[in-house]
Amino acid sequence: MRYACIIYYDPETLFGGSPEANSVLAECSTYDEVLTASGHFVAGEALTMPNEAMTVRMRGGKVSAVDGPFMETKEMLGGFIIIEARDLNEAVQVAAGIPQARIGTVEVRPIVDFSQPPPEL
Repeated sequence: MRYACIIYYDPETLFGGSPEANSVLAECSTYDEVLTASGHFVAGEALTMPNEAMTVRMRGGKVSAVDGPFMETKEMLGGFIIIEARDLNEAVQVAAGIPQARIGTVEVRPIVDFSQPPPEL
């Protein structure tokens, strides 16, 4: 099963120059290789800062595009890694090894299998 490891962090912490942050940044550059070697890596990308983003909404047939997103917290969405794991427990173990988990948050969420019925609400 595939899981999205959605990475959030405070950019002031990650890019603040502390020894821990510098260690995390150094590990990020090769962590995809670690996941590939273990057979878990599917895809991953880092995202630019939110000030380079646009938020798009379509309402009543009209497009609204604004600068943003506007964050309510210090943490921002910084990137994602798609992994393959047997189950959620293994996915959590893999996500715990993501370097940014040491100074930020990694949300682990199963990816929808559209060949299955939709979830019941």
